[in-house]
Amino acid sequence: MRERDPLSALSLVLRSVDAVRNTRALFVLLGTFAVAGMLVAMAESSLARDAGWWGPIQAGAALFVAFYGGSAAGILVMDDARGRVIREVPDALRASLASAHRLLLALVIVFAAYALAAGVLLGLLWLSRVAVSGPLLGPLIFGLTVPVGVLAVGLAALSLMAVVVPLAAPAVWSGAGVLQVVRSLFQLVRQRLLTVALLMAAVSLLTAGMGAIATAIVTVGGRVIAELGVRVVGVDVPAQQLMAGLFGYGLRSLGAAGAPHGSTGHASAALVGGGIVFALALLLPGLVYLRGTCAVYLAMTEEPPPAP
Repeated sequence: MRERDPLSALSLVLRSVDAVRNTRALFVLLGTFAVAGMLVAMAESSLARDAGWWGPIQAGAALFVAFYGGSAAGILVMDDARGRVIREVPDALRASLASAHRLLLALVIVFAAYALAAGVLLGLLWLSRVAVSGPLLGPLIFGLTVPVGVLAVGLAALSLMAVVVPLAAPAVWSGAGVLQVVRSLFQLVRQRLLTVALLMAAVSLLTAGMGAIATAIVTVGGRVIAELGVRVVGVDVPAQQLMAGLFGYGLRSLGAAGAPHGSTGHASAALVGGGIVFALALLLPGLVYLRGTCAVYLAMTEEPPPAP
């Protein structure tokens, strides 16, 4: 891996806020969110009716759509992070179907390596038992195992949270094969763990900031529109209830709140529209996070794209 200037890497990460302009990735994520949610609702309904295999089939279809749809959005985000022309949505979907399974295979190999290391640690602890190793050798092995085990477990947890979990998918989206993904992840853990952890902390802060901005916009705008809906349109439902869709509540919340029958049409429309805004408010920070992880991976493994 090439050496990177930390300031250059941080600059690449900070440009992750540009992800909100990637309308193709936003469209794919929104479509994935909608289709997967519909399939989950269908699965819940089928399970409630005891409809045989339909429930598990629909739940599996929801996982399939979420996995490959999210991968397609990640591919579009990776194109943007590399400074390339963003491919068309059908091309991204085909690339996702052809390569997303590499992520699962790579994670199986990586977690098998972590499991092997955990087995070695448990073996040392087992050997330190007095009944097996004797009254002197057991405490000696245990005394040596304690500092080694503390550092190993702590570093393993840090590497999982800062490297393996966030950067495995960007490695696949960049076009790497299974063994290349595994190799790059272990090289990052061995050579640049602290740098990657700090960059991922910056990505988390950017994502939280975008989430706070989106929440503020939705809350202020929703309150104003809800008040106007009550005063101008004449909807006889409290403004606070009209804002329910902005916070993820569905049509059932109207009945629970005792909404008048005559206002159900307008109130239901407000909940549907608020649900769309709620989905967008969730997706924008998600796009920033995906772009940030791609930026960290590129900064640590490839030449960063030219500044726009």
